[in-house]
Amino acid sequence: MADTLLKCTTRHVRLFTARVENDDLVPDPDQLTLDLDPDNEFLWSEAALTNVQQRFRDLVAANAGGELSDYNLRRIGTELEGTIRRMLQAGELSYNPDGRVTNYSMGLPRTPELL
Repeated sequence: MADTLLKCTTRHVRLFTARVENDDLVPDPDQLTLDLDPDNEFLWSEAALTNVQQRFRDLVAANAGGELSDYNLRRIGTELEGTIRRMLQAGELSYNPDGRVTNYSMGLPRTPELL
């Protein structure tokens, strides 16, 4: 039986039970791969990227030993979306004005006039 690829897709987070080999996803039930902001909607500083990656590692560690299911993947994806939203609202992350998507999916940009 072939390995089944589980995935969770939210607006800004994609999680896969896979590893990356030669730019391809190879199903791996023992590894989670994070694809962050695939539409480049945000401008990521190194600190912001590190923050989300650390939150991802913390969530994976908290679920270690548990069943890897669609539900658990969705829960991790939702938590990461919440982290991104909090960072945007705190001004730690900003929208990419050159991105192909400018629908402000996490709320309007924070400007001095709105603060």
